[in-house]
Amino acid sequence: MISAEANAVKTRLIECGLETPTIPTDLSQDEKYAHIKELMTGVMTTLGLDLSDDSLHETPHRIAKMYVHELFAGLDYSNFPAIAMIENKMDVDEMVKVDKISLVSSCEHHFVTIDGTARVAYIPNKKIIGLSKINRLVRFFAQRPQVQERLTKQVLIALQTLLETDNVAVSIRATHYCVKARGVMDVNSKTETTALGGSFKTNERTRAEFLG
Repeated sequence: MISAEANAVKTRLIECGLETPTIPTDLSQDEKYAHIKELMTGVMTTLGLDLSDDSLHETPHRIAKMYVHELFAGLDYSNFPAIAMIENKMDVDEMVKVDKISLVSSCEHHFVTIDGTARVAYIPNKKIIGLSKINRLVRFFAQRPQVQERLTKQVLIALQTLLETDNVAVSIRATHYCVKARGVMDVNSKTETTALGGSFKTNERTRAEFLG
């Protein structure tokens, strides 16, 4: 079952051309697990690994379970966090900012780790959101094969949709293991992306306060 909030966010992302590229599937979670497990068995066998060894025997099972229920759980909108919006009875009209939100995602080009932190802020209009819900929203969109630029904008659009305001800002700073552990093997570089809306984009002081 997909909540009204999840459906609204998904619809808006599609309208903006920012939804994660997917194709329709009728497979249940159990069927996805079984299929991935079978395919991973083939991959490991092709690499010459001995799956009869007690250290490797459960690896296809572990990977399939991890993909379906953990790393890529954000592909399923039934896992969208339960978010109840709160009326802004206190008339808060200054920035609300949550910093150093832990973020672990997967590069969609190589299926290796993206590890970083997010900073999210908004200026309330008629609604406010529980602080932990921002963390959960970031985690939901991180639990997909991702590129950091899209992830940053997905969180922005989701919060703008839920809060019914353009005044939202998102910044992500992360290490990409497709850069760190392969290819150029640069262990020091980090990637920073920012998505700004409303006054965060048009007002220099508001932008500076968020980024500072």
